[in-house]
Amino acid sequence: IACLVMYLFAEFDDAANLLAANPDATTISIDEPVEIPKNQHSHRQEPGREEDDELLGTDDSDKTELLAGQKKSAPFWTFEYYQTFFDVDTYQVLDRIKGSVFPVPGKNFVRLYIRSNPDLYGPFWICATLVFTIAVSGNLSNFFIHLGKPTYHYVPEFKKVSIAATTIYAYAWLVPLALWGFLMWRNTKVMNIVSYSFLEIVCVYGYSLFIYIPTAILWIIPQKVVRWVLVVFSLCLSGSVLVMTFWPAVRDDSRRIAVATVATILLLHALLAVGCLAYFFDAPELDIPAPIIPAHNGTTVITKSH
Repeated sequence: IACLVMYLFAEFDDAANLLAANPDATTISIDEPVEIPKNQHSHRQEPGREEDDELLGTDDSDKTELLAGQKKSAPFWTFEYYQTFFDVDTYQVLDRIKGSVFPVPGKNFVRLYIRSNPDLYGPFWICATLVFTIAVSGNLSNFFIHLGKPTYHYVPEFKKVSIAATTIYAYAWLVPLALWGFLMWRNTKVMNIVSYSFLEIVCVYGYSLFIYIPTAILWIIPQKVVRWVLVVFSLCLSGSVLVMTFWPAVRDDSRRIAVATVATILLLHALLAVGCLAYFFDAPELDIPAPIIPAHNGTTVITKSH
């Protein structure tokens, strides 16, 4: 122990002599950890862009994509490959629904809820529920509007289910497919264009439609003003989710293309809501002329039907 103490004192004397000879010499303290400088971006980050670094291809994004690829490593013709698309629990689905109904300003829906584990379970059942909600609510609205009229006989219109299913599922799949192809094409033109996967875009569109389920139920109220207020309110919520998700993906493109892309997304979203309201709830009544029925006494009787 005495030898060790003498050795340490000799080391300290050497260090003191070194500092006396060269005050600018660099010493290392064993008490302070050595900080290793991290890789810095060559350009200065703009305010509000840090949260989109994951979408632009940072190390964390690469790790996330690697983990996602490991989860979906099964061949596409196997059942296990498609099973991963439905590998979510109730809490994750509810959390994503809350995120679509109560969007956080300045936050990216994909980054917060989807990127770690995109799924098809929520979008599929949201679309299915919306289909039956619109069809049933449309029939009930038609029934309540004509309730009490002696010439009206209620007949359920089952064709509305098929029409609603075709409209909703076509929108939830074809529009994301077109948007995904557009982003992939622009990614070859502009370096910083974010490349969302097709599954992520479908997931965003599917969850953004949830707000229309309670809205379709309230559309039963036979007041056009109330219905249009509900349409505007639903469009503001669901449209903000789409804008905050896809604007970071195209904002580095030319200004005209970026604005036109976001405007097209909102226009198609508004056409879906307004089209469903106009066809299933506010369809104009057609006055069909009733046939002339001759009476036995030679006179004619004209009946009026609606």
